[in-house]
Amino acid sequence: MSQCDITIYALSTCIHCRNTKDFLNTCGVDYKCIDVDQLSGEERQKIIDEVKQYNPRCSFPTIVIGDKVIVGFRQDELKEALNL
Repeated sequence: MSQCDITIYALSTCIHCRNTKDFLNTCGVDYKCIDVDQLSGEERQKIIDEVKQYNPRCSFPTIVIGDKVIVGFRQDELKEALNL
């Protein structure tokens, strides 16, 4: 698998977000995770605006893998996007 930038926009209390992180950890994939609910003020609003660019519904998790966006814990789509 060629390495590409992977960012997960998540909520710290969301089971689907946790399942996504657990899956990627199990696969040995490096990623950046932003727990949106742990942010506040301008930083939080900036990240929410960023999420809406990828996912207008602003639901979680929103996973960005290179130029592909996956919304929700979709193991098959993650495997395909990561060539696993």
